[in-house]
Amino acid sequence: MKSAVLVIDVQSALFDPEPKPFESDMVVKKINKVTHWARNNSLPVIFIQHEQLNSILEFECDGWQLQSGLELEVTDIKVRKTTPDSFLNTELKVVLNAHQIEHLIICGYASEFCIDTTVRRAAGLGYSTELVSDAHTTHDKPHASGNEIRMHHNCTLPNISSFGVKITTTPTDALI
Repeated sequence: MKSAVLVIDVQSALFDPEPKPFESDMVVKKINKVTHWARNNSLPVIFIQHEQLNSILEFECDGWQLQSGLELEVTDIKVRKTTPDSFLNTELKVVLNAHQIEHLIICGYASEFCIDTTVRRAAGLGYSTELVSDAHTTHDKPHASGNEIRMHHNCTLPNISSFGVKITTTPTDALI
């Protein structure tokens, strides 16, 4: 089964200002380990960037740029999106089909929004998914900390079996 790595919304406006997402520096380091491993194994690395007009995430503005700690290569692919769903009105499915991808390895931001939505949509489209359990994050919320939100999604998403494909969680070191 051919795999690809999706790095979702690790962008300057979301990672650089205070307060930062939970364990943001560690998450970026883990993502770099995953993408380095993927490239060494000839797996496509796809960076997905959220954008919204008249906001800190407006296309090509400073905040829209990928977070400066990420390690990129010229072979990496970039996909733009405007909703929490990395597939909706984007070229992601076309890119995955062109590379004959069947399995997605997912990391990035925000656990409860874009990560959750993309994992569920991917499974609904027939892609087995592997959420890198220590390489996704979010900000603290009034109802739960970033750590609690990440743990919740690490425990909840793998229990969804109705899509007919597996959703798993794997820590970075076990993946690579």
